[in-house]
Amino acid sequence: MSTSSGVLSEDLVSFGNLSELPPQRAVFGCENVETGDLYSQHADGIMGMGRGDLSIMDQLVGKGVISDSFSLCYGGMEIGGGAMVLGGMSPPSDMVFTQSNPMRSPYYNIDLKELHVGGKPLALNPKVFDGKHGSILDSGTTYAYLPDEAFLAFKNAIMKEVQSLKQIHGPDPKYNDICFYGAGSEISQLSSSFPAVEFVFGNGQKLTLSPENYLFRHSKVRGAYCLGIFQNGRDSTTLLGGIVVRNTLVMYDREHSRIGFWKTNCSELWERLHLPSSAAPWVPPTSDKTENHTNEVTANPSPMPPEVDNPEFQIGQITLDMSSSMNISDLKPRLGELAQFIVHQLDINIIQIHLLGINSMQNGSLIKWAIFPRVPGEYISKSSAKDIISQLSEHRVQLPDSFGSCQFTAWHVESQEKRRRWLKHNVLVVLALAVTFLAGLSVLVAWLLWRWRHHSLNAYKPVGVAIPERELQPL
Repeated sequence: MSTSSGVLSEDLVSFGNLSELPPQRAVFGCENVETGDLYSQHADGIMGMGRGDLSIMDQLVGKGVISDSFSLCYGGMEIGGGAMVLGGMSPPSDMVFTQSNPMRSPYYNIDLKELHVGGKPLALNPKVFDGKHGSILDSGTTYAYLPDEAFLAFKNAIMKEVQSLKQIHGPDPKYNDICFYGAGSEISQLSSSFPAVEFVFGNGQKLTLSPENYLFRHSKVRGAYCLGIFQNGRDSTTLLGGIVVRNTLVMYDREHSRIGFWKTNCSELWERLHLPSSAAPWVPPTSDKTENHTNEVTANPSPMPPEVDNPEFQIGQITLDMSSSMNISDLKPRLGELAQFIVHQLDINIIQIHLLGINSMQNGSLIKWAIFPRVPGEYISKSSAKDIISQLSEHRVQLPDSFGSCQFTAWHVESQEKRRRWLKHNVLVVLALAVTFLAGLSVLVAWLLWRWRHHSLNAYKPVGVAIPERELQPL
């Protein structure tokens, strides 16, 4: 039995650098007391993916960030790995679906009607799977639990199928585990000793479970396995935990009130689905203007430029491209203020950031910034560069809404040598301009002096004015 208690909090939830979802403000539970497996497990806390206002799914769907669907894929008994997809995705053609009635219970239920062991149906009334909360799928539960009648029928059918194996005691004397020895230690060979199990749904579709979907390793005897499906005591609910969906992509299609299952190797999910390493998020319908804007900026920038890990590469400058939905005339007067917010978020000095340019786009503005070392002529440390780029790639730089919708769309690093060449080039340009200016100024002064002297020698004299003799000079 595990419990958790705490207080409700609100903060920014980030989804890591493999996700295209920007951080979202969300309400979550902040634990201050936990007991049982929640306390002893390696994971710290639990993520609520169920239904309800406080569910992370309902919050993201309510904000229009994703569609009303998510998928989970757990690794197997031998090979770990897995994936979580927030939002909808195209299901594989052979995915098995069952209806999931949200009005039946607050949990994700499935329409389970029959249980087959070794190809033979168990003699059970379908109503046995519809007690209390029905048959529910709970990814937060490790094992599976059946009502008494269903469990006894399942256990007896398994025992008949594995008579060649030796039954042994379980690893923990506190539990009356049903364990077997003699099947070998290779997971791939378990199917030769243990039968396949099938779930049959109300629509007639079947989900086949391999032995790793109902067995767990004996922790004290190598090559021994125990049933991971147990009796649910007085509770008539059929509770199916994570064990039954090992190496299975499970799609919780809440929008269409159904759950899909697809047997696969979850550690190779993206290759098997022929998708990139991060699933594209659901994007709400947009106008043509928004689509044009998307084409004008660089999408999916590389999270960490390879140069950053090159020990011989010295970083002299990091350039950033940032888009804003604000038009250029409104944004220009506030660029200094915007720079202040950026340096505060990136924890750098205001003297390090420079505006390289700003251009108008159909739906806003594109601004190019440069981050320089704190000391001119030095270089940006690798740790500082990684910290800056990690914040950008994980969308942790949050700017006020008064600047419109802002997003860093691209970044790259330049070497210290290139930076020095840039400085040298600009110094030469400035010197050339200064020399040109001084030369032009000298010519202008000489011309003005000449004009002044010429004007003095040919000054106009009014008629009738006598000129003193001492002023008269012989020609």
